[in-house]
Amino acid sequence: MFRQLGKFHTMISKVPFVDPSRVYNKLKEKLDSAYFEVMSRGDLIDRGQLKSFESNLATFVGTKYAVGLNSGYDALHLSLRALNIRQGDEVIVPAHTFVATCSAVVNVGATPVLVDVARDFNIDVDKIEEVISEKTKAIIPVHLSGWMADMPGILKIAEKYNLKVVEDACQSLGSAINGIGAGAWGNTGCFSFFPFKILGGYGDGGAITTNDESIAIFARRMRYNGEDRETGEYFGHGFTCLLDNLQAAFLNIKLDYLPESIKRRKYIASCYKEVLSDFPDLLLPHYNRVGFDHVYQNYTLRSKQGSEFSDYLKNNGVEVLTQFRKPYYKHEALNLMDRGFPETEALSREVCSLPMSVELTDEEIKYVIDTVRSFYKKH
Repeated sequence: MFRQLGKFHTMISKVPFVDPSRVYNKLKEKLDSAYFEVMSRGDLIDRGQLKSFESNLATFVGTKYAVGLNSGYDALHLSLRALNIRQGDEVIVPAHTFVATCSAVVNVGATPVLVDVARDFNIDVDKIEEVISEKTKAIIPVHLSGWMADMPGILKIAEKYNLKVVEDACQSLGSAINGIGAGAWGNTGCFSFFPFKILGGYGDGGAITTNDESIAIFARRMRYNGEDRETGEYFGHGFTCLLDNLQAAFLNIKLDYLPESIKRRKYIASCYKEVLSDFPDLLLPHYNRVGFDHVYQNYTLRSKQGSEFSDYLKNNGVEVLTQFRKPYYKHEALNLMDRGFPETEALSREVCSLPMSVELTDEEIKYVIDTVRSFYKKH
């Protein structure tokens, strides 16, 4: 496949990790049309574009409801509040994730209890039960990089101990297990539309998906200061965190192209796999678990050479992501309990995400591969 593309002779000075401007230029006519429609009508807050996007997102995920919010963090935060998680409760979270997963727990007054991850970067289901106590009320599995956590196993544990489940699906919109989408398994699913996500806006954004009408109603009220927008009645002290109508209009257009985008990501992943499988010091993100679908928001591999490997790529014009070098629980200001998480510690030293976006050209893909190969020729 990719080996047959031949050699490229043009020197590439930089391969971007992501370039939102390329997607804009591809969809410029439709995005511009959406912008002028919203602006000319003054449809800035809680208008038809938001409602349309919420309906389409729920259909795409496979839930009854979707509620647009200001960020993925707000989705996590309001999910926990909707499920009545509060001070004195404990919530299980992975030791390897973006800090927002943990911060949402802390900011409702509950205590995060960290669990190590498995080799696929997601929470190790075999380690969950050993930390469950009488105070445990919920689990937040995180679906990292487009690959879902073991939801059948997690739901089995949740049912056994009567725990709520909040899916942090911020990196895995479009992924599925046995045909059931990320965000359709737990009490809620939480998504981020940060510009670098698989469905990225032109600013921040997020959403909750759920099959529980009471959760959807709670989130809609709390995102707008606790007010029911239909009646004007207040149902609590809420927040200001609804998804901007203009962002909803943009996202609604881009959602139509997401299946096509996922196909391109899988193609790029297959190109990487075809050549980079030759190097034993690389652990590639191809897990081949029956029924699990990887949509490759990120192509996150592990290199035994750690920062030496990632620095080489950066110095040779390949923009990579290594934001997990220091696990979040190692930051003193967060005041979290470190019980020892060997897999998280190991992968934090080795993790590196290669460019993985639909805008990459075949020439750029080959340049990334050739740069990786040139590094290993030195070893």
